[in-house]
Amino acid sequence: MKLVLASSNQGKLVELRELLADTGIELVAQSDLGVDDAEETASTFVENALLKARHASAVTGLPALADDSGICVDALGGAPGLYSARYSGVHGDAQANIDKLLLAMQDVPDGRRAAHFYAVIVLLRHPTDPQPIIAEGVWPGRIIRERRGSNGFGYNPVFLDPDYGLTAAEMDTDLKNRLSHRGRALAALREKLLEAVRAGA
Repeated sequence: MKLVLASSNQGKLVELRELLADTGIELVAQSDLGVDDAEETASTFVENALLKARHASAVTGLPALADDSGICVDALGGAPGLYSARYSGVHGDAQANIDKLLLAMQDVPDGRRAAHFYAVIVLLRHPTDPQPIIAEGVWPGRIIRERRGSNGFGYNPVFLDPDYGLTAAEMDTDLKNRLSHRGRALAALREKLLEAVRAGA
């Protein structure tokens, strides 16, 4: 099965390909098919994911997989949230985004630094699919005061998993994929796909 990934984020493409490696699904980045990023104008994660998937599917004629995700910090009222990728004002500047987050939290005590990564993944079989398959994943943790580790991308160096005592950037790929918000969402999506197949959808 061939799916177009409605994203030009190479880090995300690598991560999702790893998560789908044993499924027989071929994931192709929309940029490889000449598709530009859709404008993310919605006010929720799931609506943004649907916008991206519809756009990629409409242009390519392929089923489309899209996700929207972010980090939500309790002490900041859920920010950066929907604006995680462009928190610093420049889309995709991970270092600037982390700098802004650490600055915003510099006076927040250790006991109040809870945060979670959130991801929603949608699968559209065609652009006007009235029943998109939607799955969510949450990864609870907390924000530390300085960067640790060099794996992954985004906010990984400052997001600590309290059960393992490691930041997302210190984890090996297998562990991170098992724990991550995107990994959990994708596992849920796979279950929903199997249910749909069993139901004859």
